Amino acid sequence: MDRIAAFVNAGYLFAAGAQLISGRTRPRGELLLDVDVLLDEIEHLAREVSGLPLLRIYWYDGTATGPTPQHLRLAFKPRVKLRLGFVNNYGEQKGVDALFNADLITLARNRAIADALLLTGDEDVRVSVLQAQEFGVRVHLLGIAPCRANQAQLLVQEADTVHEWSLDTVARFLSHQPRTEGHPDADAAPESPSAAPADSAEAAERRQQLQQVAAELARNVLTGDIEVVLRYYEQHRELPSEIDRPLLGTAKKTVRALLNPEEKIFLRTQYVDALRQRLTSGEPPAPAEPELQTTPSET
Repeated sequence: MDRIAAFVNAGYLFAAGAQLISGRTRPRGELLLDVDVLLDEIEHLAREVSGLPLLRIYWYDGTATGPTPQHLRLAFKPRVKLRLGFVNNYGEQKGVDALFNADLITLARNRAIADALLLTGDEDVRVSVLQAQEFGVRVHLLGIAPCRANQAQLLVQEADTVHEWSLDTVARFLSHQPRTEGHPDADAAPESPSAAPADSAEAAERRQQLQQVAAELARNVLTGDIEVVLRYYEQHRELPSEIDRPLLGTAKKTVRALLNPEEKIFLRTQYVDALRQRLTSGEPPAPAEPELQTTPSET
């Protein structure tokens, strides 16, 4: 059927949106979302990229304590379908990607849509994108600037078209306001990784530990390799796997817990910033490692 559906990963929206408007990720309770403006922006773009009427907007989020007031407001909006996974003790969303993938594939298989607009950056939805395309669905990927820093390159490659919301657009519906007692969304903090321990002293300590890990591992990169790593990052919108895996592994051991999606973004951003700082500081080239001298063994 000639309609388009929009799929919104709320965790990505808040994490990337907060980074854009305030320079870093923020607790969910410190972010003010104008739901009506956001939904209008999504519908406008969906119609623009496809030329088709909107079927509905699917909203995916995690919660540790059940639907929040914000969730309930969304649930009663016309043509909005709320899908909730859960948040574990480490602040990680579970089941959200599975809901996302299932809806996209089901709508494509049943020919309920001809196009899909995806606001996400998670590589885990790439397989469902491929399957939807096999059913003839055109997939339009929407990201929040800078997309190269928060969207998986493989996901970007699979999309039929790619779009990016700038600061001007995001600022229309999202703003940062330090949370105060009595804020209407103050009880929404546990709903997602962005709020899962971000308000506590423990969360602040974790961020400091992640920053230290990023800085320490960035110092281990040979001076001559810094430009290579940064060039790869700019081209592929991700770190090379031989760097990313040890970076995440070291961070996990340091904080003694799994990292939530926002912490991963923060860690990688800090690592890249540390490399750029080394590059612009004009530090002298690292000395070459001495070659091992071998001598004939005595017989």
